[in-house]
Amino acid sequence: MVHLRAAQKNILACTTLAFMTAALDDRACGGASLDASYTISFAHIRVGDITATVEFGDNDYAISARGRAGGIMKLLLDGEGSFSTRGTIKDGHPVPTTFISKIVSGAETSDVTMVLDESTVKELAVTPPPSKDLVPVTDANRQHIVDPLSAMLFSIATEGEILSREACRRTLPVFDGRERYDLKFEFKRMDKLTAERGYAGPVVVCSVGYEPIAGHRASSPLVKYLSEGREMEIALAPVAGTRLLGPFRVSVMSTLANLVIEANRFEATAQPRGTSTAADPKAQ
Repeated sequence: MVHLRAAQKNILACTTLAFMTAALDDRACGGASLDASYTISFAHIRVGDITATVEFGDNDYAISARGRAGGIMKLLLDGEGSFSTRGTIKDGHPVPTTFISKIVSGAETSDVTMVLDESTVKELAVTPPPSKDLVPVTDANRQHIVDPLSAMLFSIATEGEILSREACRRTLPVFDGRERYDLKFEFKRMDKLTAERGYAGPVVVCSVGYEPIAGHRASSPLVKYLSEGREMEIALAPVAGTRLLGPFRVSVMSTLANLVIEANRFEATAQPRGTSTAADPKAQ
């Protein structure tokens, strides 16, 4: 059975998505928060949902998310999960320090706790342990990486337009504690989108390429679905009061039917400077 942890490659991360490659001014995120919820649909039928909360202090950040998927997508996605990450903002860049995930799929439960230092995994606890038939994860695969939640927002240089072609030009080396994969983005077009609650306005749309590196099963239906030349794209919307972009819509197109994850709520709030994320975001 394919777990929701595999689905997070496309849904939470693809959606997945980047702090790591552009300069981020401390002023760009101090005291900001984002509350978002997403509907997952396949062939125009709702098959799941995701909720996420992002909170920034002046020098730290915290992200939490919950997701579930199933229904007619059971072959590809089936289960529910909760995810959280925390980190600091160092030299203008967010640096994750912990990542935790718990995924339940049928009678199976998967837990991951990961401690990072300077984008390198220092401690990793995975239950149950990885199967022997997976592509092995090496020590090199655990270095210079970003966790799936810290990959959820794109940081933009302190000068110039927030919504620009440059926002898409990056590759994300993602590791979720079990699987290592690259997400490659290129500019596609500008568009306009509207949430039921919160943001309405322009977005920048990037094409997304998924490349499995390690920790995956080559015969996995979801790995094949994402990596066999399908057209994937992500629409990014600005987070008010920051120089950050967040995932508004993710689409995976195929001749059979399209998989779409789209925000129905995308609400940003600015908070007074001097705040901290010492308390984790509330679970959605």
